[in-house]
Amino acid sequence: MTTSRTADAPGAAPLLDLQALVVAVRRRRRLWCSMALLGLLAGAAVAILLPPPPTAVTKVLVAHQEDQPNDTGTLIRTDVELLGTTRIAGRALRSLRSSEDPEDFLQDYRGTGLTNNLLQIDVTGEDEAQAVARAEALADTFVADHVRRMRETAKAETKALLDQRDRMRDELAQVNKSIGGRSPESDPKASARIESLFARRAELNSRIADFDQRAAEARTGTPRIVAGTQIVDAPRAVRRSLPAAAATDAAIGLVLGLALGLAVAAVGAVVADRPVLRREIAANLGASVLAELPLRTGRLWQLRRTRAARDRLTATLARSVRGSAEPLSLLELGCARRASALALDLAGVLAEDGPVAVLDGLPGPHLANRRGQPDDPVVVVGGERAAAAPHPERRLGVGSVAPGTAWTDLRHLGTRTVLVVRAGHGSAAWLHTVARQLADQHIPVLGVVLIDPDPRDRTDGTLWDGPHTAARGRNERPARQNGTVAPQTERLPVRTARVPDSDQETR
Repeated sequence: MTTSRTADAPGAAPLLDLQALVVAVRRRRRLWCSMALLGLLAGAAVAILLPPPPTAVTKVLVAHQEDQPNDTGTLIRTDVELLGTTRIAGRALRSLRSSEDPEDFLQDYRGTGLTNNLLQIDVTGEDEAQAVARAEALADTFVADHVRRMRETAKAETKALLDQRDRMRDELAQVNKSIGGRSPESDPKASARIESLFARRAELNSRIADFDQRAAEARTGTPRIVAGTQIVDAPRAVRRSLPAAAATDAAIGLVLGLALGLAVAAVGAVVADRPVLRREIAANLGASVLAELPLRTGRLWQLRRTRAARDRLTATLARSVRGSAEPLSLLELGCARRASALALDLAGVLAEDGPVAVLDGLPGPHLANRRGQPDDPVVVVGGERAAAAPHPERRLGVGSVAPGTAWTDLRHLGTRTVLVVRAGHGSAAWLHTVARQLADQHIPVLGVVLIDPDPRDRTDGTLWDGPHTAARGRNERPARQNGTVAPQTERLPVRTARVPDSDQETR
């Protein structure tokens, strides 16, 4: 019993095949490696050709009246925003005696809150001396402005407390006057009023003492804030290493270029829809993969393996040619050089039985430039002379199924064919077109020779229960009758019986 895998494949096909996507991205490693290298060079070039301006840095310790241990950094963020105002910038420029616009000067420095009370100021300039001078002016201006604001706040708070105390004293004087102007009386109501006056006097005395204490604390807190706000790190120029900056920028450029290259490769692979896996190519062409050959010769230790694979494939194709009277053709897609080399190897093997004519239908000069010996049994005949020239008993056609192919001429190359396809060269739609056109021309496909396969591809390129050719024309194949090619109807293939999986399916 055979399993119907081709029938189940369309229903189980995922929307996005991650394996095919990974293989397609890996096959385009030249693209993303080139973009990563370009990003590396661009980052190093930016660091060398566009160095950062001279920079000076200073740190200021800022004390606040409202400092709390659980502060989340709101006060220091307020100081950073105050540093970036035109008032601070204008006063710093006036201390430098510069006529620069404060709004332009704001673009040359920035503040950063390191902790709740530590502010860092970074300033750029035309040279290191100017940057240091600007940083010092900004730090002094900010400290002076902060101290002035804290003093004004403390002064306003003290004045408000003293004014409130004075009002309490005036009211206390009125209460004392009311108490002193009353004579002792035995009336219970009068006694109650006197007791309320005494209670009010005690309350006013307590509040007056409280206002005096708060005013004293406000005056005492100002010197602490003034002494606590100071420059703790004197302005200094920031030393920059050109090799370190170039290495950092190059690493950033490398990462960005690699990410961009991978994204472009992934999007291009999805949009192009070019099958690269064995199972995809076999399913789209409707033929199993017979063998795989690398696109290039490869390394020295791989030469013997590649040569053995070519010999096995040549022997297999030679047995197919000798076992049938119908001529065979090799049709390439994206690998004309490999197809021509494979045709010459096959012709060399077949030449042991007699002369062989290789019909050249390739668009390029891959076979036309071959120079044979006078007694060479292999004869290469061009496409324009193929119809008129007498051919030996055995013929071997070599053609192309690339876009622009004259489909009606393919039967002149051979009534059977082996497709030599480069992985990832043709789109899925074009592979379907090739299978459909070959079926319309009644040219059965014996198999597919995959060129440049992915070395990590573990998919199965065999169609276990599928048709031998494309959907149309698979029940008819050309047969040679009396030296001419004529269609011959074959018996329809019978599906293998399938064992039911359940009693319900049996019913």
